[in-house]
Amino acid sequence: MSKRLFVGSIAWGTTDATLKKHFEQAGEVESAAVIIDKMSGRSKGFGFVEMANDADAATAVEKLNGSELDGRKIVVSEARPKQ
Repeated sequence: MSKRLFVGSIAWGTTDATLKKHFEQAGEVESAAVIIDKMSGRSKGFGFVEMANDADAATAVEKLNGSELDGRKIVVSEARPKQ
């Protein structure tokens, strides 16, 4: 079962592809999305990554939280359920 992760402090220039590539070092990535503001078309500075399983998700949080992506240190945590 896949696990969804929240990724914060993303650089404005980070794309879905670069986010996915960064997380592939921790395991199998099912999807990666940088959230875009509808009005400006710019990144909101956060996104979500869906890892293939719980083990890969735990590895990603442990290994990638505080890592550097496109010149910024990112914050990685387990995503909270939608309200």
